Amino acid sequence: MEPSPLDEDHTVPGAQRIDTTVALEGDGTCIARARDVAAEFLTRVQAEEGLPVSERAVHVTQLVVSELVTNACKYAPGPALMDLRITGDLVEVAVWDSDPVLPVAKATDAGRVGQHGLEIVMALVQGFETQREPVGKRVIARIPLLEDGRATPPSAL
Repeated sequence: MEPSPLDEDHTVPGAQRIDTTVALEGDGTCIARARDVAAEFLTRVQAEEGLPVSERAVHVTQLVVSELVTNACKYAPGPALMDLRITGDLVEVAVWDSDPVLPVAKATDAGRVGQHGLEIVMALVQGFETQREPVGKRVIARIPLLEDGRATPPSAL
């Protein structure tokens, strides 16, 4: 699948924009809460906006959210912000935290236990980027809403 050309605000020109933002406290419940918010967002997008969303997109989005929020909670002090945005045929997950150090995927090592989250994210998403912010950083992943043109009916989500 060819990446979509993006405007300066990372949206596909002329595309419908649907989004939500949630503040996460950085405590032990924030990862599960973020995953729930992501699933609810995609369910609402499909039910209320009529946009097709594959079951794979829901699961991949929840996994990506889980990995990015885990990293934010683990490496940055304080709260984090998670933005979910529909841009064209993609769901964009952006997680902001206060740590200015940009994440880097580690070299492949079959003997390494753990610390594979960023590798997994980068293998599953269509687009990935990191941005330094005036305070902290923002990590952004883009996931296609459809896989092979198949969507899941709203009742199945």
